[in-house]
Amino acid sequence: MKTIENRADISFLVHTFYAQIRKDTLLGPIFNSHIADEQWPEHLEKLTDFWETNLFGIPKFKGNPTQKHLGVDKNLYHQTSQVHFGQWLNLWFQTIDAHFVGAIATKAKEAARRMAHGQFMAIYNHRPKND
Repeated sequence: MKTIENRADISFLVHTFYAQIRKDTLLGPIFNSHIADEQWPEHLEKLTDFWETNLFGIPKFKGNPTQKHLGVDKNLYHQTSQVHFGQWLNLWFQTIDAHFVGAIATKAKEAARRMAHGQFMAIYNHRPKND
């Protein structure tokens, strides 16, 4: 067990986590239908940028995760639920706990919890209204 100290550690975390996501019975079909095999290396690099920005304040990430999540929810006929985000968090926590300890690991969990809630609420608030 070690602390998260640098980009290499974040890259390991991201790659390990998303290998689990891709195999997960709930989340795998969603991720694998939206990200083609040949797109994964670029996607993992972007996610490493995202977490490096969030955990170390190094401004590398450029993108709009909310727009991506809104598009996925639309493709899923607005069926994304808190269960999906809960499973994402569960796997994130398991991956961190299996490999890392310390303040940055805790920060990664807290940030993920806030992001999961924020992304779900953005999805929910942007769904078509059935008046």
